[in-house]
Amino acid sequence: MTHDEAYAIVQEYVKNENLIRHMLSVEAAMRFYAEKYSEDVDMWGMSGLLHDFDWEIHPTLEQHPQDGIPILRERGVPEEIVRAIQSHADHTGVPRQTLMEKALYACDEITGLIVAVALVRPSKSLHDLKVKSVKKKWKDRSFAAGANREEISGAAEEFGVPLWEHVDNVIQAMLGIAPQLGLEGELPPNG
Repeated sequence: MTHDEAYAIVQEYVKNENLIRHMLSVEAAMRFYAEKYSEDVDMWGMSGLLHDFDWEIHPTLEQHPQDGIPILRERGVPEEIVRAIQSHADHTGVPRQTLMEKALYACDEITGLIVAVALVRPSKSLHDLKVKSVKKKWKDRSFAAGANREEISGAAEEFGVPLWEHVDNVIQAMLGIAPQLGLEGELPPNG
């Protein structure tokens, strides 16, 4: 399966731009970690890109991601990716065993918190976002209340990367696609 084929699946099933941006964020983080650990960058990236492809057609825990799995198999998505997608949701009962599966789980929830922090900054940009800003918002439980901090910290621990190092890595990964994420912000003019 190629990246273009995977992205075609996303375009077919996902209309919400913010959901697409979320999947692109997770893809970027997965590619970052695949490179860091000398793993298959395309395989890891596609697992991030496709992990929530069925959320709009299966928007409940009873359905997502398990009801999307047959679609992925019909489209020829490699079983490694299918299993990683199943394991990114605790309720499926599919245990995370591989490094890719643990990475996907670790990269999923944190991207939303990073986006939320970037959007409340005056620049609305990833370019000047630092870990300390995420730490500050982390402590404010009313900020981005949907971001499950226990899940985020537990996922980083399971993946074997210290939480704040993980946050920095994901920021750096997302920075590479900031324009696609709408997080280029207000950059100062070149002078």
